[in-house]
Amino acid sequence: MYIPSINKMTGQDEIRSFIERFSFGTIITAAPDGLPVATHLPFLVEQDAGELVLISHFARANPQWKQVENNESVLVIFQEPHAYISPTHYEKELNVPTWNYIAVHVYGKGTLITKQEEVFGILDQTVAHYEEAYKAQYERLPEDFKYKMSQGITAFKIRATEIQGKKKLSQNKTANEQEKIIHTLSKSEDSSERHIAAYMQQNAKPL
Repeated sequence: MYIPSINKMTGQDEIRSFIERFSFGTIITAAPDGLPVATHLPFLVEQDAGELVLISHFARANPQWKQVENNESVLVIFQEPHAYISPTHYEKELNVPTWNYIAVHVYGKGTLITKQEEVFGILDQTVAHYEEAYKAQYERLPEDFKYKMSQGITAFKIRATEIQGKKKLSQNKTANEQEKIIHTLSKSEDSSERHIAAYMQQNAKPL
């Protein structure tokens, strides 16, 4: 990913927080014929021995899981909030529109998770992460039902070997221009634009 130095996102805590918040990612691998293949999945994120690990599962009917095992070139992309930025916010008329966004690319090695107890553990974690209130109901489901459902998925993990983070938040603009953009986006009916406004506020230059 092309990342100018001003837009580089380097803090590991910040990157992990972003992935946890916008955890619906895109996993990309190469098929045997060389064509890229992508699937959109929710991911859990863990820290293991100082390394970031992503965990998710495919539907077993999706053949992409066969391209994950021992693959050291798996790419997972997380990109969620983004917003069109009008040049009307700028002090000089000689300007053009642009787009603000945050994106994280995680490259790593894939491993399939085949032990039944580990698969159950991942499903438990997923339920707890996305809907804690449902967990009690989930735990009451018959074990044979949960086992049957688990046979329809293939769980896996990606151990990160490289992480690229980019936050393009008008860092190259003046404090006054940034404030105008934040003011406009924060009042938008579009939640993505409001998210960008909040991230810009965290990174804004002092007025």
